[in-house]
Amino acid sequence: MRLGVYVFAALALIGMVGAFTYAMNPDYYVMEVMGINFNFPIALWVVLPMVLLFLFTVIHIFFYGLKNYFLVKRWVKDTNTLEDALYWSLVNEPKKQKYSIDDIGDIACILGKASLDLSDNVEDLSPRLSHAVNIIQKIKKGEYVDIKEEKMSKVFNVGNPILVQNRLNRLKTDETFPEDIMRSTSEYSPVVQAQALEVFANKENFTNAKKYAKVFDIKNFLVMLKRMNPENNLELTPEVLTDFVEALDFTCSDFVKIALVTKKYFTPEENLTLFRKIQEENEKAQNAYLYLLFDYELLEQVAIYFEEHEDNEFTKFRAFYELKNMNSRYRMEDIIDIHSVCRKTKEY
Repeated sequence: MRLGVYVFAALALIGMVGAFTYAMNPDYYVMEVMGINFNFPIALWVVLPMVLLFLFTVIHIFFYGLKNYFLVKRWVKDTNTLEDALYWSLVNEPKKQKYSIDDIGDIACILGKASLDLSDNVEDLSPRLSHAVNIIQKIKKGEYVDIKEEKMSKVFNVGNPILVQNRLNRLKTDETFPEDIMRSTSEYSPVVQAQALEVFANKENFTNAKKYAKVFDIKNFLVMLKRMNPENNLELTPEVLTDFVEALDFTCSDFVKIALVTKKYFTPEENLTLFRKIQEENEKAQNAYLYLLFDYELLEQVAIYFEEHEDNEFTKFRAFYELKNMNSRYRMEDIIDIHSVCRKTKEY
């Protein structure tokens, strides 16, 4: 029963009892309490206990009604907090939440450390949760979703797996996106950077790639080398190659692989000038330079190079040099496996 209805009914009952009693006996009754005489109509003495009961009942109802009101407010607040916790767990960004009701907090605290992975759409969710679930399901299916347009750009951290997957989805359809990532690598996770670099290396030429030499890696540089063919050298020049050599920490084996390619596309003068300079600054390129000297049949320069180094260096190259002087028909491939020449940096 509502408080207003109860008050009306109780007052009506008290009034009826009082009126009925007064109609039957309008006399007064005197009661002495602590030396004080209280002289009231008998009707008033009859309804007095009812009035007291009514007052205490109203106070009781009001107190517990107010208590329940604040409890409901706490439930409503915790419901909103729980929805917020579910939202951040859905988007893989769990956050610690504060709950007013301990029973809810003890159970829901796990959401502050957990991420939810839905296998399918869920019906009858709140608009906010439904929106998040729909976007996540689209991304899982391989679609690209414009997070900024969906007003979720500030929701995800750089390494969030949902955001990472969304960006990988975009890399499959947006041809300009790989270069956007190359320009601002700090804004993207390592996984996205690696995939963007791989896509870039399989499509672009060395002139465009030179701008991003500092964010390139050796693996994808070699991928670009393998893409070169007689019809398209991908605009590789000694100047461009120098920029990559300065930016990347090539190994001896890498320099040999580069030399095997550049000898097909650079003139001997360009190639030797380039590798002579590189090996002066980086001893890892010495085997590649020696290989080019032998390949171009520059045995006099080979002899000078050997004189500049210790006798125990490049032993197999030295042996081949002796054989070459004895019989010019010997080929390096018959004596040296150039692909394994760098197992020990100066073995040959």
